[in-house]
Amino acid sequence: MSDPHPVVIVTGGSRGIGRCIVERLHNDGFSVLFTHSASPEEAREIEYASTGSSWPVKAIQSDVTDPKAPNHLFNEAEKLGHVVGLVNNAGITGKLGPITELTDNDLNAVIAVNLTATVRLCREAAQRWLASHPTINRSIINISSVAARTGSPGEYVAYAATKAAVETLSIGLAKELAASGIRVNAVSPGTIDTTIHARAGEPGRAFRVASRIPLGRPGRPQEIANAVAWLMSKESSYMTGSIMNVSGGL
Repeated sequence: MSDPHPVVIVTGGSRGIGRCIVERLHNDGFSVLFTHSASPEEAREIEYASTGSSWPVKAIQSDVTDPKAPNHLFNEAEKLGHVVGLVNNAGITGKLGPITELTDNDLNAVIAVNLTATVRLCREAAQRWLASHPTINRSIINISSVAARTGSPGEYVAYAATKAAVETLSIGLAKELAASGIRVNAVSPGTIDTTIHARAGEPGRAFRVASRIPLGRPGRPQEIANAVAWLMSKESSYMTGSIMNVSGGL
């Protein structure tokens, strides 16, 4: 009997960077379980595109901030095969604006989605992986942001702070889990042309700020997916605790 298929969990996988990550990992031979918060039509499109493949793509509508979400997601993913990867991609910026306009509701939501949910999912992965199949190569990839270094003054400093925390989490967790063969890295996108800017209140932001990017343009979500795919591959087997900047030179 052949070994169960390798499975990767991707949070926030129905749009933008997340969708490209799901599609790329599936093309690379992984089964993928991805979450979405409120985009069932996009999720069905992705599932439909994988119809006929011998390794499935499955969507789950889930609130990643629910304390029960990590256990549920891993249980569902394990039905597809061996879970070998976790990509913490789900994230929100909150509304664009100075900190004086930041509401407590927005602050709590940004921290809950970007940081608390990520920590919980990493904890679930560590608990399960340390308890079973120690010879399987496993990888956690956390999606950060160039905002962790720039601070995003006047736009979304709270979001930037959560992404800096995600990078610190990635470095510390990589050292904690390295002896068990579990690799942890982060990908730090620069300004990427996705709908996240529209949801923050400025659809054209990616092109407004393009002049400050050394390469002179916003990034494409596929370019972030390429970095994630490499970190999930055997080619990056000696890489852990790293922050991979995919930022056009920022």
